[in-house]
Amino acid sequence: MSFPDVRMRRLRRTEAIRNMLNQFQVQPNNLIYPIFVDETILEPVPITAMPGYFRCPLDQVIHEGQTALEQGLKSVLLFGVPAEKNETGSGAYAKDGIVQQAASKLKDHFKEELVVVGDVCLCEYINHGHCGIIKDGELQNDKTIELLGKTAVSQAAAGVDIVAPSSMMDGQVAAIREALDDANFEQTAILAYSAKYASAFYGPFREAADSTPRFGNRKSYQMSQGTLKEALREIELDINEGADMIMIKPALAYLDIISLAKATFDVPIVAYNTSGEYSMVRASALNGWIDEQAVVHEILTSIKRAGADMIITYHAKNVNAWLNYT
Repeated sequence: MSFPDVRMRRLRRTEAIRNMLNQFQVQPNNLIYPIFVDETILEPVPITAMPGYFRCPLDQVIHEGQTALEQGLKSVLLFGVPAEKNETGSGAYAKDGIVQQAASKLKDHFKEELVVVGDVCLCEYINHGHCGIIKDGELQNDKTIELLGKTAVSQAAAGVDIVAPSSMMDGQVAAIREALDDANFEQTAILAYSAKYASAFYGPFREAADSTPRFGNRKSYQMSQGTLKEALREIELDINEGADMIMIKPALAYLDIISLAKATFDVPIVAYNTSGEYSMVRASALNGWIDEQAVVHEILTSIKRAGADMIITYHAKNVNAWLNYT
């Protein structure tokens, strides 16, 4: 059958019909809101490369959690900016580390109302900005995963519900699962940054988290942009090592990877709508070049349509504005 018997516009005629037939709708509880907690400040500090986003001081983290809940969000992702860095990144796994303090405040105040996710990496805490221990110019994988295990345990002890290892070290999920179980944190879930590509879209984040490498780059441990099967292998390995959820990062330039992961694996899939993706939209909107609400709605719908169950996004803070866009 074809026109005039078939008229596709019948099912687009009214807003109510269009909404009824939408197969992929982003909801606030699908989103995770990143928070940068800075140990060195007393007032929020704007992140120049991320217009509208701030580093927040520790004593305002409850306000950020409340903002999330008021937007209908159920989860936040914590990144820490410590007062001091050193060659072992000890602030990442210190009992009184900035993420540990922030998580404790959030869980004490909000209990189970808010899911707290802790980023598990060393790059913000280590003096050279790489994601692990460096010796003789080489990143030490196995020593690094020991410290990632310690970091995960310290975050779990502080109340974090989900730990999210992001350093792309081989064996990091298994090391973290073993460390958590040995410390009686069997119920703490792992969200693995499984397919994390070496991407130019991370630029603004490096200002936000003060995590720019002092030398070289991260291409020896983050994935090459032209790889596809490698992503599926990384995901499979992380699942076999005990990951409860997996992540693809960035989102927008890797929608094909999200789709393949959804078709291949039966675990929750998270996509990271990165700082660079956010900043491009914000900069264009501030120049009056795009309708920001419409573009954010379209981008996040595309990520959901590709197969993401949840999305980490800096746009989450203003979810009510674009979610109600018609």
